[in-house]
This record gives sequence, C-alpha cells and structure tokens, in this order.
Amino acid sequence: MIIQGRELGERDIELIRSLMIDHPEWGRTKLSEELCGHWDWRNAQGRIKDMAARTLLLKLERRGEIVLPARKSTPNNAVRNCSIAQVTCSTESIQGKLADLQPLLVQVVLPGSTDARLFNGLLAHHHYLGHRNTVGENVRYLLKDRQERPVACLLFGAAAWHCADRDEFIGWDQSTRKRNLQCLTNNTRFLIPPWVVVPHLASHALALVTRRIRADWMEKYGHPVHALETFVDQDRFRGTCYRAANWRHVGQTKGRTRNEKEHRIQASFKDVFVYPLVSNFQQELYK
Repeated sequence: MIIQGRELGERDIELIRSLMIDHPEWGRTKLSEELCGHWDWRNAQGRIKDMAARTLLLKLERRGEIVLPARKSTPNNAVRNCSIAQVTCSTESIQGKLADLQPLLVQVVLPGSTDARLFNGLLAHHHYLGHRNTVGENVRYLLKDRQERPVACLLFGAAAWHCADRDEFIGWDQSTRKRNLQCLTNNTRFLIPPWVVVPHLASHALALVTRRIRADWMEKYGHPVHALETFVDQDRFRGTCYRAANWRHVGQTKGRTRNEKEHRIQASFKDVFVYPLVSNFQQELYK
C-alpha cells in the first residue's frame, strides 16, 4: 500500500507493531519520531517528517492494521482549530482602480506572527471552505496595499495525490508522480476579502506570488517547486482570474474528493488549472 507517498509492505507494518510492543511507554509523538529514524524519512532540509509519519500511523489505524496508544493530551491542532478569532482589521469598503492600491506588499506569513493570526482569521471567517490549521509543506502569503490594508490571502500546500487530467498533462506515471509530487504545490486557498472590490486585483495578486514562490519554497524547504495547480469549483467560479494570470486549464475533476479512492461521486466538479514555473517543468517533474 502507499500512504503519505510512502510504499509500505508487511515488514514495515511489523516494525511499527514491534516498536509499540517493545516500548509501551511511548506516546504517538515519540513513536512517529522513532519511526522516521528507522526509515531515515526526512525532507530536503534533513528534518524528520514526523507529521507525515503521524498521519501515516493514523491512516494505518483506520485501516485496522495497528492500534495506536491512547492520546496523552488534546492535540495542539485541535486547540488551534477551535481558537481562530474573528478578524480585527478594518472591514471598510475598498474600491477603485488597482493603481490606487499599488504598490502591493507581498509577505510570507510566519508562524506565530500577527500576520499569521490575521491570515488565519480572514480565511476562517471569509473563505467559503473555511480554514483551521495548516500541516505539511506550505507557504502562506498575505498581500497588503500601500496603506497596509490586507487585500488578498493565498495558501499553497500539498498537491493532490492523483488527478487524471493533470497527470496526463504532465505526462508522468504513478512511480514518477510518487517520487516528484513534492515538486508540485496546490493553491488550496485564495481569498480577496468581501469588502475589497477592485478589478484585476486577483490576477495581479496571482502574478506577484508566482514570480517569487519558487525561491520562497526553496528557502523554506530546501527543494524547488516546478509548477502550481489549483481546482476551481464550477458551481461557484469560472476561474477568470487564473485564466487572466496565464494559468493553463488542463481539464476537470471527476467529482470525487482529493483522497477518495472508491470511485464514488462525493464532490462537485472542479476545473483543473496548472501554472508552470519553469519552461521545462514537465521534464523536471518527470526526473
């Protein structure tokens, strides 16, 4: 089986079971850290992928392969999920021409910062999908106008494990996709606050971010991303800003959620857009 992009065999399952039997005092955090050590499972910067291992263990438990030790405390993520405060910034209407807002300031949102609380609050309370917490490799952007008023939020995170039209467009097979998926990132959230009504702002924000995300990703994670993807709900949007920003429409989803594998219709259809960050992105993603 393949979980969290890692192929698992019976030996791997037995290793996890034996670690739990030999060390009954270990909690889930210790278990995931030690498992990363046994597998030498690290990101490009050499840090152990303990959060990926934690998710892998939870998925194995759901499949009935293992029984994890009881939780020792309430997960921090659950605490964060319940504590996203309402936005405290001004919601006074911002209208007019894009030139009236420029130059826009593009900031990478740092964990624990004032901007992080603002970013999380804006998405949680004003994006139609909401927002709770962000795990795995991700980069968050907050854009402000020349008066330092927030005008856009963009979140990039893990790419979808499988998308037929996207995969055909890139030209990779299953093994190549598994190996290189970390070099593709998904624009999972994009928000222009409802009180901001400025023509062409959305496509301009996309353009500003796409110019720098490759360098920002390399600085944060030690490896590049070669292309971006996003999925636009056809029932809600037409993807106009992505088209205007030169993203390529490569197809549509089949009406399943990003992790659904049983071929049941569970979600609305979405248009699939891809934005290459380098001219030879297909070759880079197929290495």
